[in-house]
Amino acid sequence: MRRRTSGAAGRTGSAEATAPTVLRPAAMPREEAERRATLLRAVADPARLQVLGMIRGSAAGEACVRDLAEAVGLSQPTMSHHLRILVEAGLLTRERRGTWAWYTLVPDRLAQVGAFLD
Repeated sequence: MRRRTSGAAGRTGSAEATAPTVLRPAAMPREEAERRATLLRAVADPARLQVLGMIRGSAAGEACVRDLAEAVGLSQPTMSHHLRILVEAGLLTRERRGTWAWYTLVPDRLAQVGAFLD
């Protein structure tokens, strides 16, 4: 009886070749994966990436919500929403000065984003 082959690798069409792969426990615990996913979701938005870049590149290392909204071209309420997500993710700190909120990067937390991908 002739064995049927498929593809360049010469895999057989037998039951052996179609046996399911045995999955092993994940190297990363579920809780850690969820924490990392939350952080990555926080930066997975073009406006938020722009904000992080602007604050990082500012001379004082901080920026006011009003200036950020204007620079990105978003309304102040929309910008405040994005900033709240970044603060909740621990990527920015917020300081109230008079009527405006000022935001500063948390460098160690930002470094974690890159480390997750290593």
